[in-house]
Amino acid sequence: MTPHAPEESTVWTPIAEEAERATRVLHPDALQLPRPSRRRVLTVANQKGGVGKTTSTVNLAAALALHHLKVLVIDLDPQGNASTALGVEHRSGTPSIYEVLIGEISLADAAAPSNQTDNLVCVPATIDLAGAEIELVSMASRESRLKEALSPEALDSLQPDYVFIDCPPSLGLLTLNAMVAAQEVLIPIQCEYYALEGLSQLLGNIELVQQHLNPDLDVSTILLTMYDGRTKLADQVTTEVRNHFQERVLKTVIPRSVKVSEAPGFGQTIITYDPGSRGAMSYLDAAKELAVRGAEMGTT
Repeated sequence: MTPHAPEESTVWTPIAEEAERATRVLHPDALQLPRPSRRRVLTVANQKGGVGKTTSTVNLAAALALHHLKVLVIDLDPQGNASTALGVEHRSGTPSIYEVLIGEISLADAAAPSNQTDNLVCVPATIDLAGAEIELVSMASRESRLKEALSPEALDSLQPDYVFIDCPPSLGLLTLNAMVAAQEVLIPIQCEYYALEGLSQLLGNIELVQQHLNPDLDVSTILLTMYDGRTKLADQVTTEVRNHFQERVLKTVIPRSVKVSEAPGFGQTIITYDPGSRGAMSYLDAAKELAVRGAEMGTT
């Protein structure tokens, strides 16, 4: 008898699995997520620092852009972390959101393409923005400067499907401008102790904006971040947030991940830094949820 050649056996390893996931992420077979029924402008806000606000902004933006939606990120935090993660220049003197707010240049003049993926554009923040709150105090319509900059005509020139505004971790004049300019608020909440501390103050401020400045503003989306399945506390916080906000909470939960924290230091989002990781897959799933909800908004 002629001996058979040994069959090739596929050996499963964690590295092989992650490589396979990375291939699916970076080559999504032209999967097109649904376009929103109308252009969505979302302010990503939480006055608590370290809740994954900027991380969520840039990774949701990159995930949507990877699936052929046009996305504009406006970095409204003087630290410029969103600009860094998206690989956009933000040294002092670079055309930025500061010059847009004080009326020196247009939105299109400050917008720069991200090197992370096609369809992704960022208006960067430079250190000049740190003094903007003081300058804005004396300006006419100080709380509406960003809204005026994001006029339908200005946005039509860039044609984004989604606009994400990354706010500083405070409830000052910059955050107020973001809420006046937006239709929706996305609130990242970390699955940790004191997660809901200060949230009532944020919701109170949003209510004041709704009453006096922007009646169309809606807290549309809650994203749970930094989930650690090894702790009971994470499950308790998750349950409490879902009970309170119900359908506004995305089903996808973002896990605590060292890689997600590392990525901005390399001028990348987790989508490009480690595309096969759990963090990347989670942000992709959250982005798909966001896109599906956006497509359904005009049908209900």
